[in-house]
Amino acid sequence: MDSVLIHLKERGCILSSGEAEIIIDVIREEVLHRYVEHMIGQVEVILDISPHLPDQEILELVAKNVAEYFMAKAATLRIYDPSKGALISYGSYPRLPESRQEAIPFEDTVAGEVIRTRQSYFVPNILEEERYKDKDKIRRQGFYSMMAIPISIPRFSLKDVDTEGVLQIYFEEKDKVFTPLDARVAEMFSRRVSHVIARKRILDLEKLNMTKDKIVEKIFQKLGRRGGVKMKEIFDLAVPELLDTMRVRRCSLFSVQEDRQHVVLEAGYPERLHGIGKIFTVEEPYINAIVNQQGPFGEFGSDTVHPSYILITNPSESRLLPADLKRFLETQSINSVLYIPLKVNNVVNYFLAFDAQAHHQRFTPEDIEVFTFFGRELMKSLSMEKMDDILHDFKNPAIAVAGFSKRVQKILAGGDYPSQKEKVDQALEIILKETSRIQELALTLHSEGREEKVDLTEKLKRRFLINEETIHELRRKKIRLREGRLEKGVCIWCFPLHIERVLDNLLNNATNAIPEKGGDLSIQSYRKDSWAVAEISNTGEIAGEEMERYLRGESRGRGIPITIRLVRRMGGQIEVESSQGQTTFRVMLPLMA
Repeated sequence: MDSVLIHLKERGCILSSGEAEIIIDVIREEVLHRYVEHMIGQVEVILDISPHLPDQEILELVAKNVAEYFMAKAATLRIYDPSKGALISYGSYPRLPESRQEAIPFEDTVAGEVIRTRQSYFVPNILEEERYKDKDKIRRQGFYSMMAIPISIPRFSLKDVDTEGVLQIYFEEKDKVFTPLDARVAEMFSRRVSHVIARKRILDLEKLNMTKDKIVEKIFQKLGRRGGVKMKEIFDLAVPELLDTMRVRRCSLFSVQEDRQHVVLEAGYPERLHGIGKIFTVEEPYINAIVNQQGPFGEFGSDTVHPSYILITNPSESRLLPADLKRFLETQSINSVLYIPLKVNNVVNYFLAFDAQAHHQRFTPEDIEVFTFFGRELMKSLSMEKMDDILHDFKNPAIAVAGFSKRVQKILAGGDYPSQKEKVDQALEIILKETSRIQELALTLHSEGREEKVDLTEKLKRRFLINEETIHELRRKKIRLREGRLEKGVCIWCFPLHIERVLDNLLNNATNAIPEKGGDLSIQSYRKDSWAVAEISNTGEIAGEEMERYLRGESRGRGIPITIRLVRRMGGQIEVESSQGQTTFRVMLPLMA
C-alpha cells in the first residue's frame, strides 16, 4: 500500500490510504480480472490449435493470436537451421511479402542474439538498433519497435537436436516502452508455442511408428504365404501405406551395379508402368547426384538436394532431369519427384524414386524417415526374392549333376571304362561346369561377375543337353528332342550366368508344358536383323490371355518372371506364339558384331 501511495505522489496524485485502497480493490476486481481472463483465453486459443495441421500453418495461427493480443502490427516465427547457419521463416501474421520470407543470418542479428543467449531482446527503436540490418524494409512496413522472444522445443530422440527459434513481435510505435509484464506474457506465449509444436511432434512420431508397423505387417503377410517373395506383390501391399505422406502415382527401386557406372530398375509400382530390368547410366545428372552424393547441397530453383533425399518440385524446370524424362513425366501428369538414397556401409547401393501428381513442396524429417525405412525393407525383400530365384534356378544344374554322376558311377561299376572314356569325360566336364554354375548362382547374391562375349548357339546347345538329362531323371520317356537350325557364331554381350538362367527356365517350362502322352521339344538359333534369336518350342498350346500374362511376367511360378527380368536387363525382348498344337518362346537379344 505504501509503495502505491509513493508512486502516485511522485506523479502528482495525492490520495489518502482509504482512497488508494478503494482504487486497488477496483483494479483487482475489475481490471486485473478482465486482463487475466483475456490472457488465459488467448493462451487457450493457442493450445487448442490442431496438431494435425502442417507446422507452418500452426505457427501462422500462433503469430496471429500473439499479434492480436499485443495489438501489434505483425508477428513472425523463425527457426534456426544449423545446416544453413541461418534462421528460416516458418510462420508470420499477416502473411508477409516473399522478401520477408527469406532466411536471415544467425551472426550479429537480433534473432541470432536471442537464440545464442536464450534471453528476450527488446528494441524500442529499430532504426537505432545496430543488430537489425535491413532497416529500409522495416521502414516500408511501418515497423519501429519489437520484442524478440526465444522458443525452444526439446528433442524427442538421441539422434535429434533441440529446435531453437525466435518469436518476433513488431509494433508501429517508435521508442516504445516495454514493461516487465509485457516480457513475462510474451515469454509465456513462447512456451505455449513450444507446447503446441511438441504435441505435434509426438503425434507425428506416433504416426511414423504406425506407418512403419503397417509396412512391416504387409511385408510379413506376404512372407507368410507360399510361393516365395515377389517384389511386385510387396510393392502392391506396402505402397498404399505411404499415400497419407505422399500421393504416389509411381514408385521405383533401383540398384547400383558393381561398376558404379550403371543402375538397374529392379522393381516398380504399379509394375505395368515400368521397364523392370532396364539399365540407366550414372552419367545422368539426377542419378549421379543420388549415387555419388558429391553435392552441392541446398535449394536450387526446382531442385532441393540433401544427403538423405532429392526433391524436384517442378520437373519441367529441373536442372537434374534429362529432356526425355521430363517429357515422360509431363505425359504422366507428374508434378513432383522424390528420390531417396539407400546406403549399405555408408555407400549408396540402391535408391527409391517416387512420382506424384500432387505439388509436394517439402517433406518433414519424419516423412523422409518413413520413405527411407520403406526402402530398407524393400532392399531386404529384394535380397529374399533373389535368393528364392536362385533356389529356383538351382534345380536344373543340381539334377544334371546328380544324373551325370549316376551315369559315371554306372559306367565305372560295369568295368567298361576304357570303351566309355569319351562319355565319362563328357559327363565329368558337365559335372564340373554345373557345380561351378551352382557356386556362381550362390555368389550372385553379392556379385554379378563380369559381362563377356557369349555364343548364343553354343549356350543353347549346352543347356539343351543339360535339360535332356533332366528329362531322363524325370522319366519323361515320351518327349522327343529335336535340333532345328543352329546358326554358328550368333554372339551376344552379357553375363554368362544370365543367359544360362534364361534358357534353363524356358527349357524347363517347355518340358513341363508337354502333355503326359508325349510330344516334341525343339530348339533353334539364328540372326535376324540386329537381333540374336533363340527359339524353344514344345508340343501344347496356351491361351491368348495367358500369353499376355506371361509377357508381363505374371505367371504363378518363378521361371517366367525371372526370365522376363533378365532378358530386359540384357536389352532384349521375348515373343511367344501358340497355334496348331505348338508353343514357341522366342528370345531376342542385341546381336554382337
